[in-house]
Amino acid sequence: MKSIIPKKDKIMKYKTLEDKLPEKRFPKKDIFKKDGTLKKDFYEKELVKLQIQLVKLQNHVKKTGERILILFEGIDTAGKGGTIKRITEHLNPRGARVVALNKPSDIEKTEWYFQRYVSHFPAGGEIVLFDRSWYNRAGVERVLNFCTHEEYLRFMRQCPRFEEMIVDDGIKFFKYWLDISKQEQLRRLQSRQTDPLKMWKLSPIDMESHKHYNDYQKAKEDMFLATHTAYAPWITVNANDKKRARLNIIRDILSQIEYEGKDEDMIADSKIISMYHHTN
Repeated sequence: MKSIIPKKDKIMKYKTLEDKLPEKRFPKKDIFKKDGTLKKDFYEKELVKLQIQLVKLQNHVKKTGERILILFEGIDTAGKGGTIKRITEHLNPRGARVVALNKPSDIEKTEWYFQRYVSHFPAGGEIVLFDRSWYNRAGVERVLNFCTHEEYLRFMRQCPRFEEMIVDDGIKFFKYWLDISKQEQLRRLQSRQTDPLKMWKLSPIDMESHKHYNDYQKAKEDMFLATHTAYAPWITVNANDKKRARLNIIRDILSQIEYEGKDEDMIADSKIISMYHHTN
């Protein structure tokens, strides 16, 4: 099995490219607000540039018949849906699908756990983005006791083998975990309570997730230890600033796939995007 840790020369190349990021080249007062978050004008200009690259990527995927599968995970309000919306905003919906499944039906509960997810996998020429995925079992189901301990342990055993088959079949596979602080999650939940355009996002489970914030962090670490592999590594995202998270997730996806018309200087900010690395 190949090493997950990047080589020194590769790290140096990344650092050189990172220095070219506009957030690092231009005066901070032109890029960031006083609270350290991105200014709206800068964000929107950068987003359009990246969305043009995404359209080029989709044209390449359609032409070559490649299959791309991207999972977005994270605690409630982490920004998964907003990120997916910006990625797909200008893509052809016939070749870019979003999958956000409801809780399983009574029949689905009797099936192999991964079965209902496989039916939504990309065909040739498709990009599929999961807004939450099979990792529900290692997160919300475990923390809120929606599954048995035996079901949880079975998932943790089977998941790495399941994902190895995905990659072995030639699907380009990405796993992003959007991480936010407990304070930021509370701020976003309160915003949903008062904003009439966001109230539909709020559910009883959202409030429960805040009460169990520390339990989710423990479940996440256990999940990473069991499912972070060389063929399907976890990419963690500092998502306290939604705008920076969105830009850098898109940059990371684009940087890992070759396509015609690609910006070869594409790279994500390592302060925002990083491969999971366990520390004792």
